[in-house]
Amino acid sequence: MAYVISDECVSCGTCESECPVGAISQGAEHYEIDADACVECGTCAGVCPMEAISLE
Repeated sequence: MAYVISDECVSCGTCESECPVGAISQGAEHYEIDADACVECGTCAGVCPMEAISLE
């Protein structure tokens, strides 16, 4: 079960720079997490100022 980013994301980019495996990238609407690359470490969720990241 990978982490996902909700529509609450304001595209600040904080999560992208913190992801240890590079699973986060800018999507059309907001940042997105590649479920196949996500190692479920939770680092992104811990740094998100909008609390927009949670387990799927």
